[in-house]
Amino acid sequence: MKRNLDFTTGKIVEPLLRFAIPVLLALFLQALYGAIDLAIVGKFATSADVSAVGTGSQIMMTITGLVTSFAMGLTILLGQRIGEGHMDKGGHIIGCGIVLFMIIALVLTAVTTVFAGSITHILHAPEEAFSLTKSYVTICGAGSLAIVGFNFIAAVFRGLGDSRTPMITVLITSILNVAGDLLLVAGLHMGASGAAAATVAAQLASVIISYFLIQKTGLPFETDRSMIRLDMDIAKRIVLLGAPIALQDFLVGISFLVILAIVNTLGVTASAGVGVAERVCSFIMLIPSAFMQSMSAFASQNKGAGKYDRALKALWLAIGTSTLFGILMFFAAFFRGGLLASVFSNDPAVISAAADYLKAYGIDCLLTCFLFCFIGYFNGMGMTAFVMVQGIVSAFLVRVPAAWFFSRIEPVSLFYIGLGIPLSTVLQILFCFIGLGWQRRKLAALQH
Repeated sequence: MKRNLDFTTGKIVEPLLRFAIPVLLALFLQALYGAIDLAIVGKFATSADVSAVGTGSQIMMTITGLVTSFAMGLTILLGQRIGEGHMDKGGHIIGCGIVLFMIIALVLTAVTTVFAGSITHILHAPEEAFSLTKSYVTICGAGSLAIVGFNFIAAVFRGLGDSRTPMITVLITSILNVAGDLLLVAGLHMGASGAAAATVAAQLASVIISYFLIQKTGLPFETDRSMIRLDMDIAKRIVLLGAPIALQDFLVGISFLVILAIVNTLGVTASAGVGVAERVCSFIMLIPSAFMQSMSAFASQNKGAGKYDRALKALWLAIGTSTLFGILMFFAAFFRGGLLASVFSNDPAVISAAADYLKAYGIDCLLTCFLFCFIGYFNGMGMTAFVMVQGIVSAFLVRVPAAWFFSRIEPVSLFYIGLGIPLSTVLQILFCFIGLGWQRRKLAALQH
């Protein structure tokens, strides 16, 4: 496939950016159709619907993040085998992955649809928005197969060094989602439930489109139906690489849900404000996220090829490049949060609450440019257990306690509650420098 990139030879920045830009565009489009849900609901429905979509989408983002993170295990394994020159093993890895992720999809469908009410209750959804939030989670949960399918296919292409194909499918999906929102929310006035239905339908379409694109372009190795089986050896490798990332992202997601639960106790305005702020953040964090995924693919191929110094050099170049964008994101979130929030709500009180919370995220923008590149590097190098530990420790030793502490101080400020986020990022960066030093010493010892 001409779209596949070999990261093990030649220049570093150019192929890294060639991979990162389509990833960025795909992430932007994903964030866009999530944002369109909230924007259209904010314009054509009530604040209770906005709160429902804000809380419900945060739940689904946590679940989607769990799947995406677990799929990283497949991306890393595929990238390492390509770096080693074992392209012939690709078909068996994908075949095993199909079975593994089908099982995950069935489990998620059962859990989210059966326990939608319990999850909504745990998060203290405001009374006015409770039933709407439950409906949103139930509908999206029923579409778990589409969520898992899309992320599985995207993980395969990232492992191959192809970030353009997932971007194309997301582009088409975004257009379909806009059409669905306009029909169900603006036209039929279905509110939060309509937004959920449009999202699921769009994600299902993305899986179908991806399948036909694969049929058209083909894969750079042999695949057939006999390879679609649960190979325990391959499954074990995918789980060992993906499970720590998934667990870390899931528990970190839980920490954000705990913060949301704390905010929800403050009323529907604060709840809607944080929901809007989180949607804005899904955009301003796109560049660090794109570099994180790119570094994972880059580092995994170079680890397979034994080119550790090349992977490390790419890390520093990625950090320098993403930091330039981080400064711009800081100014946008900290000083223009109200303007950004006004895209998703007409309510001045909700806009003010969102702007207050976004100031804390603005500070975090300056830090995540370092952190996300580090995480991508460590994931690609196979150090996923380390990534898990640093993420969980910082989330539950700093982020959650800080949010709870600031929520008890009168008058309550969403800015102070949000400060737990950059404080935990500082701790994560310190952990990453320690982990990098440990890795360099280990590699030096092996060379001697």
